[in-house]
Amino acid sequence: MTTYIESETVELKSRFMDSICKEIVAFLNTNGGDVIIGVDDSGKVVGLKDPDETSKKVSDVLSDQIEPNPQSSVTTEVRIEEGVPILLVHVQKGERPLYCQKKYGYSSVGCVVRIGSACKSMTEEQIRERYERNFVESDLMTETPAKYGAITLKTLKIYYAENGYHLNDSTFEENLKLRTARGKYNVLAELLSDHNMVPIIVVRFQGKDKSALSERNDYGNKCLLFSYEQIKNRLLAENICFSDTTKRPRIDEAVINALVHNDWNISQPLISIFDDRIEILSHGGLPKGQTKEDFFRGVSRPRNDMLMRIFLNMNLTEHTGHGIPRIISRYGEEAFRITNSYVLVTIPFDAAVLENVELKNPAIANEPLKSTEKKIIALLRKNPEETAKSMAETLDLTVRTVERNLTQLQNKGWVVRIGSDRTGNWSVIK
Repeated sequence: MTTYIESETVELKSRFMDSICKEIVAFLNTNGGDVIIGVDDSGKVVGLKDPDETSKKVSDVLSDQIEPNPQSSVTTEVRIEEGVPILLVHVQKGERPLYCQKKYGYSSVGCVVRIGSACKSMTEEQIRERYERNFVESDLMTETPAKYGAITLKTLKIYYAENGYHLNDSTFEENLKLRTARGKYNVLAELLSDHNMVPIIVVRFQGKDKSALSERNDYGNKCLLFSYEQIKNRLLAENICFSDTTKRPRIDEAVINALVHNDWNISQPLISIFDDRIEILSHGGLPKGQTKEDFFRGVSRPRNDMLMRIFLNMNLTEHTGHGIPRIISRYGEEAFRITNSYVLVTIPFDAAVLENVELKNPAIANEPLKSTEKKIIALLRKNPEETAKSMAETLDLTVRTVERNLTQLQNKGWVVRIGSDRTGNWSVIK
């Protein structure tokens, strides 16, 4: 008869319970160990009624509740002890430096280690150090598998084609590093997919604090390049998107910095608009090896190198490093709040900055929509690829009437055309 005692490498459970996820993560993050199900805390064998069902539950924990997927480091074994079945879950030390419980993410609650016979939370510094070691030799986005849904890349290919790149379907994904070393689509591919589950939120508050929410818009769930175009046009509609870098900082460049330097394994960037400022939050702090001094000097060290290259290919950023120093020269280093967890840039609005900003037709920007305009918006929400001709047929109008209304909707900041007249589509941005 085997004697079971809890220790640094043994955890006893009388039955399957949700805390098993935490125990497995602790073993993965430490030196491995066994979770033995069917033995109580005193070491008494109580057995399992259905070991196969328990094994299935453990398998579900591995595939659904732990990040990154640890299945190659965990095996299960059914044994008969004292005439009843028990389940041994053998956990090797993880192949990666850091594992977490998905529902808590890479936080002190989600990341635990085994100390003695207990699980202990890791400190923020321990998490950061291990997390960065995950990707010392490779790009985080290209080595982390995509989490949700099917990946399709039609929009990305349109962007490349319209920027003069010759596409070879057999090498396109390889050249852009859209799959992991094991051949699965990665987080980069997910962010650039036509449809995804990644929200990118822009919120508008009334006043100068967060006490009164005015508007909340989600520009995510689509190709990140398309999302950026929508956000840029939204900021234009707000009179706060600056494109003349010879005179004033570019907020759209600050948005790009947030997108390409964000740690997407933690969360998505957040853009908050107030009456007197805009705040742009990206997660993950500074990339590994970059100091605040380098950051303020404009020394570029992209966290997501391939994503930066794609934005460069699309001529959306120059990668010259002048964006951060320009913001600092105008607003000072206090415009940035930098922690181990995030970078927050705050751009204040003032008359000197806003006086030169122009809309195509600012006088009509706030006019209510007319009946035909509302119908066109409804059609475009259902199908962004609608043409003036198809909408004219649906609404029993002339093509010229539809085109005139589309022009008005663009002037009012309601819609924007993404791509060419032939292969592009419409985006409703309000």
